[in-house]
Amino acid sequence: MVRMAGELMDNKGRGDAGWQWPAIHPEGRKFGLIAVGISLFAAFMAWETIAWPMAFLSLGVFAFFRDPERVVPQGDRYVVSPADGLVSLITQVEPPAELRGDDGGNPGLATGPVTRVSIFMSVFDVHINRAPIGGTVRRVVYIPGKFMNADLDKASDENERQHILIERADGAAIGFTQIAGLVARRIVPFIKPGDTLAVGQRVGLIRFGSRVDVYLPAGTGSKVLIGQKVIAGETILAELGQQALIEGVAQ
Repeated sequence: MVRMAGELMDNKGRGDAGWQWPAIHPEGRKFGLIAVGISLFAAFMAWETIAWPMAFLSLGVFAFFRDPERVVPQGDRYVVSPADGLVSLITQVEPPAELRGDDGGNPGLATGPVTRVSIFMSVFDVHINRAPIGGTVRRVVYIPGKFMNADLDKASDENERQHILIERADGAAIGFTQIAGLVARRIVPFIKPGDTLAVGQRVGLIRFGSRVDVYLPAGTGSKVLIGQKVIAGETILAELGQQALIEGVAQ
């Protein structure tokens, strides 16, 4: 059974579910088709040493750019994960300057330490990023930089990155940063300042391995743990105004 986009689900059994092939995002179709074309040409020329590797590469490209539907939790306090991947860092830091202060009408994030949750995306994760809250896009700031390992803490300040600030109607705001890594060489935005987003809506992608940092408001702590796998648009990263200690055991 095919689930319709926008269909309401709940924890009482409402809604329908069934496995289906994930869609391939248009950004990746051209790369996959190029790889398929090279593979077919090599096969036609009987260049098997090229044809087979390119055929497997084609499958890998299509898998990388897969864009599955997600069931997005609905709740005024929820902050959902903007990325698939592994929670690699949870620290108290000052938000980036590009997300702080008034830029001419948009107040931005407050100064002072806040909780930053870093999500590392390997090449095997879905790389479509989603809005952690619903609201209006106030800032999209691209900064060129290096391409060091995105798992390093200093990648937040030195790598190619893009800061995004979303503000809700009640004034609550979340900032997050897409960070390019060793393999990723391009951050592709789907949004611009002034756009109105729903929570979980697609906002962009980072090609081939990367990281996303989420800056939670003061007084809000993480509901996920170091080492936890999270799913963009589905995993509840935090609840606004809540910062209880949560512990876990690796096993």
